[in-house]
Amino acid sequence: MTLDDATGEIYSAFLVAEEGTHSTLRALHEVISQHGLPCSLYTDRGSHYFVTPKAGEKPDPRACTQVGRALAQLGIEHIPAFSPEARGRSERAFRTLQDRLPKELAVAGITTVAAADRYLREVFVPAYNARFAVAPEQPGSAFVAVGDLDLDQILCVEEPRQVGNDDTVLWRRRRLQIPASPLRPHFVRTRVKVRQHLDGTLSIFHGPRCIARYGPEGQAIALAA
Repeated sequence: MTLDDATGEIYSAFLVAEEGTHSTLRALHEVISQHGLPCSLYTDRGSHYFVTPKAGEKPDPRACTQVGRALAQLGIEHIPAFSPEARGRSERAFRTLQDRLPKELAVAGITTVAAADRYLREVFVPAYNARFAVAPEQPGSAFVAVGDLDLDQILCVEEPRQVGNDDTVLWRRRRLQIPASPLRPHFVRTRVKVRQHLDGTLSIFHGPRCIARYGPEGQAIALAA
């Protein structure tokens, strides 16, 4: 769940087995696509948000998670919370959802995640916001227009790789063959970036240029002309 700390309005909510990098990037994509770029994001210090060398200590500002990298690219300040009480409004919202949502889903006869997400989006969240969200102290919006940013290329998992002697890239126990390119005879030993997007597809970038795309299972997808 993602909500506005000033008004208590829920911007994004969906069910996942466990909160992590993918769910956070998905929530950010939903919020930014609909509202624009926020000035800051206030979260707990989960390992998908921050790298904390020792439990209880401050996060390492030199280390960066996938979420941290994406926020930095977007120019969004990332603020860590050091106690549940520091996130009072969100903690109260979480308790409300944990108490009410399971009961409402049971009454509605909902038994699948897809149906529950649809209920959240179409029924529960609008009703919650109408009842609990408050008006901001000042008019206007603090969100900034996205402009020409390509969110799909930022809100993803991105890792550097070196192309092997066979013009392939190893990604999660899978070898991705780089197709023939008009740019150069091969990419052997060059440094590239592999991006795993929210829909499961993959892409390989050499500098700013996409040189290959793949489906979730590693099957090659033709590049747009």
